[in-house]
Amino acid sequence: MSDTHQNPTQEELDAIEREEDEGGPVSDANESLAPLDQVIAERDEWKDRALRAAAEADNVRRRTENQLNDARAFAIQRFAKDLLGVADNLQRALQAAPKDAEGAAAGLVTGMELTEKALIGAFAANGLKQVAPAPGDAFDPHLHQAMMEQPSETVPGGAVIQTMQAGYELFGRTVRPAMVVVAAKGSGPKAAASGAYGEAPAANGGSFDGKA
Repeated sequence: MSDTHQNPTQEELDAIEREEDEGGPVSDANESLAPLDQVIAERDEWKDRALRAAAEADNVRRRTENQLNDARAFAIQRFAKDLLGVADNLQRALQAAPKDAEGAAAGLVTGMELTEKALIGAFAANGLKQVAPAPGDAFDPHLHQAMMEQPSETVPGGAVIQTMQAGYELFGRTVRPAMVVVAAKGSGPKAAASGAYGEAPAANGGSFDGKA
């Protein structure tokens, strides 16, 4: 009786091995790439979500800060306006005080100076900043109020000549504009050298002789 089951020949074994080498690994590679692409896509999606969440959190933080500043400014703005009159009176008293005061008068002047300094410091500590432009500073309509216009030999046209009364701003908001005198158009060293002033109208309706 012959044996019907025959062992595969070497050629058949080689053929099977070639089929596995050609087909098996390619199929496995395709199957392994699909989950990797999915993982990369999910990673990019979560990264985008994280960036959006961070941006939204930053916007919320900024809005909250602005709302807190607005609430704080509203709470103290009326109180600050009432105190501005006190600061103005102190400043006027110091301007009217004799410069050569002695004894008790000198002590009184020193006390008023210290009081004014402390008051201005308290303003600044609570966000209320004094606005007092120096001669030659540019006129800012958001912070300054032009009370009159005069020719000037030293300040260019449109710039501030003098601050008549200091202004104040609270957290970037103008509580009271600074009252200033503004140089007339054509002012400045060049205009003074050419004598271009002539006679200009004054703020009170009279005339201002720029050559005087």
